[in-house]
Amino acid sequence: MSWRKVKLKTLLSQPVQNGYSPVCPDEPNGKWVLGLGALSDTGLDATQIKPAPVSDSKVDDFLLQPGDFLVSRSNTRDKVGRSALFKGEVQNCSYPDLMMRFRVNAEAIYPEFLEMYLRSHEAVKYFQRSASGTSGTMVKINKRVVENLRVPLPPLPEQTAIADLLSTWDASIEKTGKLIAAKEKRLNALYQLFFQPGTRVNSSWSNTKIGQFVAPRKERALPSRETPLFSLTIEDGVTPKTDRYNRDFLVKDNGSKTYKVVHPGDIVFNPSNLRWGAIARSHIKHKVVISPIYEVLEIKADKVDPVFLEHALTCPRQIGIFATRTEGTLIERMAVKLDAFLLTEIMVPLNKKEQQEVASFLNLARKEIELLKAQAAEYRKQKRGLMQKLLTGQWRVTHKQEVN
Repeated sequence: MSWRKVKLKTLLSQPVQNGYSPVCPDEPNGKWVLGLGALSDTGLDATQIKPAPVSDSKVDDFLLQPGDFLVSRSNTRDKVGRSALFKGEVQNCSYPDLMMRFRVNAEAIYPEFLEMYLRSHEAVKYFQRSASGTSGTMVKINKRVVENLRVPLPPLPEQTAIADLLSTWDASIEKTGKLIAAKEKRLNALYQLFFQPGTRVNSSWSNTKIGQFVAPRKERALPSRETPLFSLTIEDGVTPKTDRYNRDFLVKDNGSKTYKVVHPGDIVFNPSNLRWGAIARSHIKHKVVISPIYEVLEIKADKVDPVFLEHALTCPRQIGIFATRTEGTLIERMAVKLDAFLLTEIMVPLNKKEQQEVASFLNLARKEIELLKAQAAEYRKQKRGLMQKLLTGQWRVTHKQEVN
């Protein structure tokens, strides 16, 4: 049988309806409302919930039931239109005004198949193109946009087979995510073991000011092919700017502004965002330049093992300590000044060989996480490729283990 495309509104058993955002109490009471972050790019995050008021009877009109679809109707452009199929993950849970809900006729379309399609590149781009708004950050889609989404409709048995096949990738992604979380928890426990004062492994370590191990790098240069413009992110550390951003910067600066040079192995941190973890050691194998808003520090390798120092400065406990060193009268301008950073103490073994042994041990734990994250990324890439083939009819499925 051939495929056809129909508008989503022809498949609805209950119409598209905006939610309701109550005034939420501070303490849990058994009723919940989803937060806007509950709709992620992989479906429903059931941890993103807030208490809903028991006394507000209107909340009951918006309680979710298994089989309800949710769509983000107002968000940033990259997040608007995110969707999920509610499967009863949270009891007594409603949905907010910035989301829409609908149900489909299960005799016409397999809900899990539609869930997959709503996350496809084609559906996501449709919602993003259809979004409108005057705000530079928040845009909206409306009921008509959702109803007019054109949905591919293979025969029902094929819909089921496609959803079942794609769900195997979801299971692998979820399993890998749980492994990553467990490994990250273990790494954090190791950081506590090594860097929390008074543990059995660091009783002979010395409290030493960071300034003993690093020195501000004074070198400046303009962006060039030899020293390209990079940035610092909490997620990726020292990382390239996009080509477009590079060109814009060069045009605006017109050659008049110099940037800080970062050598391989240097420590870079953002004074304004250090309390959130904006610090990293550069793993780029050549010199780069970075905005003057960042601090760049050369490691004195004769006094400390650079890899050990990287772990000591970037572990969660140390980030928490840096957060107590912020200065400033306005929250948005609070920062950790370089002098305060250099005067902060860290625990360090006196023996450099011991530093290297600790660094090697922590590196192995961190490498496990990196490999699992790469594996999860590969699963997601494979799934995107499968979705493109299966949800467009390029590949046909006769049952869940056979692809033609």
